[in-house]
Amino acid sequence: MQSLVIFVTTWWGPSKPFVEIAILWFVIYEILLFFEGTRAIQVVRGIVILLVAFFLFQKLSLGTLDWLLRKLFAVSVLAALVIFHPEIRQGLARLGQRHPFAASFREEELEVILKEIYKALDTLAKHKIGALIAIEKNDPLSAFVQTGVAVDARVCAELLQAVFTPNNPLHDGGVVITNSRIAAAGCLFPLTQNQDLSRIFGMRHRAALGLSEETDAIIIVVSEERQDISFVYKGKLYKDLSQQDLLFRIKELMKMKS
Repeated sequence: MQSLVIFVTTWWGPSKPFVEIAILWFVIYEILLFFEGTRAIQVVRGIVILLVAFFLFQKLSLGTLDWLLRKLFAVSVLAALVIFHPEIRQGLARLGQRHPFAASFREEELEVILKEIYKALDTLAKHKIGALIAIEKNDPLSAFVQTGVAVDARVCAELLQAVFTPNNPLHDGGVVITNSRIAAAGCLFPLTQNQDLSRIFGMRHRAALGLSEETDAIIIVVSEERQDISFVYKGKLYKDLSQQDLLFRIKELMKMKS
């Protein structure tokens, strides 16, 4: 015990600033991840720069700049909370949904599932039939599964084509795939609030983007107007991809931990 007290007394003082710096940078990193994929990320980066400048001005004893920055920082934080409250809500939703023991696909299983999905969507695209499929990754999609009709079936091209066939009661909603199975169909996804999205994208793309802003799901979309297949991940739309490129990118994203 005495040795431990001597060690702490000797080394804690000199190492304390480094511990504080490490904690501060960890917090900043987590905040940036929290707002990743939202338009508020630029404001957060600006606030981080202000924080760094604030500490520098204090250390250099620049009183006037320190006073100005204190006032500016207080106003900027309040303005960010008011202007970007939807993004903050989305970030909190992602934080609350994330769980460390999410089920993962085996590589061979993922290969088969993606080929079945692409086979179905390619046929639908050729017949100008729209489709929307969300693949659960780390964030659970149970809240969205509950908005649809439970299916609990293995992923196969024929079933997916049947779900999205026009005049089918479930064809307007989305399909959710969890734990390598079709969990539900006819599910409702939140629409994106992004006003910069091109008008050429319809409700399915807006729903895909909306879901990707709140979860880390991979959402695949078929456009009935353009007859193309694209996918959305964390607020980014990937389109004009070949079959090989599209499947490769989705497989790589599914392997990523976050």
